[in-house]
Amino acid sequence: MSMRPEGLPEVPEQTVMVARAAFPQGSLAIRVRDRLAEVFADEPFASAFGVRGAPGLSPGVLCLVTVLQFAEDLTDRQAAAMAVRAIDWKYALGAELTDTGFDASVLSRFRSRLSDNGMERVVFDRLLEYCVEEGLVAAGGRQRTDSTHVISAVRDLNRLELAGESVRAALEALAVAAPSWLAGQVDVAEFAHRYGPRVDGWRMPASQTKRDRLAQVFGQDALALCRAAWSPGTPPWIREIESVQILRQILVQTYYLSTDTRGREVIKKRAADDEGVPPGHRRLASPYDADARWAAKGEGLFWMGYKVHLTETCDTPTEAEAEAEAEAEAEAGVRAAPNLITDVCTTDATVPDVKATAPVQQRLAEHGIRPAEHYLDSGYPSADLIAAALKQGTRMVTPVLLDHSAQAKAHAGFDKSAFIIDWRARQVRCPAGKTSAHWNPVKQHGTDAIVITFGVRTCRPCPFRDQCTSSAKGRRMLTLRPREPEEALTQARAEQKTETWKAKYALRAGVEGTINQALDITGIRRARYRGLPKVRLQHAFSATALNVIRLDAHWTGHDQHHTRSSRLERLAYRLTA
Repeated sequence: MSMRPEGLPEVPEQTVMVARAAFPQGSLAIRVRDRLAEVFADEPFASAFGVRGAPGLSPGVLCLVTVLQFAEDLTDRQAAAMAVRAIDWKYALGAELTDTGFDASVLSRFRSRLSDNGMERVVFDRLLEYCVEEGLVAAGGRQRTDSTHVISAVRDLNRLELAGESVRAALEALAVAAPSWLAGQVDVAEFAHRYGPRVDGWRMPASQTKRDRLAQVFGQDALALCRAAWSPGTPPWIREIESVQILRQILVQTYYLSTDTRGREVIKKRAADDEGVPPGHRRLASPYDADARWAAKGEGLFWMGYKVHLTETCDTPTEAEAEAEAEAEAEAGVRAAPNLITDVCTTDATVPDVKATAPVQQRLAEHGIRPAEHYLDSGYPSADLIAAALKQGTRMVTPVLLDHSAQAKAHAGFDKSAFIIDWRARQVRCPAGKTSAHWNPVKQHGTDAIVITFGVRTCRPCPFRDQCTSSAKGRRMLTLRPREPEEALTQARAEQKTETWKAKYALRAGVEGTINQALDITGIRRARYRGLPKVRLQHAFSATALNVIRLDAHWTGHDQHHTRSSRLERLAYRLTA
């Protein structure tokens, strides 16, 4: 399939006339077409299409359809239908009134093309560039980030169901791709009886003994199928089938192969305490989505899927500043810029928030919109990240982990803050006025650290020893980070205890409203598609749709996104947008 970069077509005169008559006040789709047509250009997608073959539909047009689809939370069939029967959509797409549209499957194939070519964020980035050019987003200022869980688009499976369903998925794929080869390797009638219907816990035996026996049968079938696929005479392309590769991984993570005292081969389910199981970030959770992972947050949230991080501007003024700005806006006839999403980042569910901090800030810097203050919750910071951000001109406003030493927890004795560090002399002075004996740079969990040790002869006769250490050796030890991270961490711990900092940090809570808006409008907490690339695409278009809605509210002067909304909903939206 080829592409001729043309962008959005001109709107036919008859379509313009009917759309203006039907929507005298305009609509979201009409205003997006009038103001953001340049965002939906074809050129950025040229590398995903060939130069020969039948010309395909304009990627700019399909991107606009997808953005409107997410803005109205439509399925592919509903979006394709809207492109045919909605006058304002026809206006936005530059279509004739008699245009019959396109088949809904085009949207699915288009998303696959984008995700296969790493173009999930193209439209989001182009809209962000437009906002920067229009002065709606700029470097400096304040931005805030938070994450939420995303449930995968596949069934939740326990270990027994996963073992059986992975065999079923591989058999289904082989029955289509290599039916003759499969018939020569297994008893098709027996396997069809066992794996014909999907493996469901409700259909399994109630007895634990029978369940254990069924688990062994699943393991034996998986082992036989994998051995057949990886045997020397098997065509190599068979073991390259995704379902067959996933079956092999699930076999290894679920079962343990050994030899008994008689020399017989025995396969049994792995036990975490005996044979061990893979760590969570490597453990497959479904044969149909190799990127979904199980994760937990606190005591009440346990899910299989992904995690999405949203970053938005939050230059919310104080009451006095708001009044001054309102007067200035009234005089100039210009509205203040809305809060806009500046970054969206999707990972599998096991990636901790702290791993997303640096990539988010790096992408903001690449777009030239690095904030002066970055508001985050306690899952995002570390001493190294705080120090590195300060070097780049960004101050992270975030609660950091407090000192967890026994003295700090008990609020008695001498915690780390009671010691004076002399970085030049490479010594530490204790509250009793004694200096440390050893200063040892080390590596702890892959990061630099400094272990400070006081001498036994210094600590044992000290009258404050009971308040300082309970070590059996009778001496105090401290672990520090390198100077810049340690000083940044110390300063952050001191600041977050002040009332001024607490009042300032309250600004971060507004991002919860953005997540709620994303959930209400685009259903961001439930994956529409399978696989991390397509879920990233979903979230990029979700964020784009939210920005379009907020821009439309900014253009029209409305602060709510629904025609009918309660006063409480209006307040919630006003706090976020």
